[in-house]
Amino acid sequence: MLDRDVVEILLDEEFEDMELEIPEDVDKKALAEAFCQYTEDDYYEWLKDNFKSFFNHGDPDWEWIKGKIQASTVEHK
Repeated sequence: MLDRDVVEILLDEEFEDMELEIPEDVDKKALAEAFCQYTEDDYYEWLKDNFKSFFNHGDPDWEWIKGKIQASTVEHK
């Protein structure tokens, strides 16, 4: 889950950079919440798609996966 306070700060910064203003009748907390939900929904769909690809749509190539595990272990030491 995204940190809603951090998202509010991001919205402030991005709106300032783009020279945009939040309309007076739009609550910033509600906007941040809606943006978070939108982003999280998209993120979970992306994770599901990548899960299917990583595990070869239900027919996992365990040797390939073991190689990925080994490579990620070496990278994160």
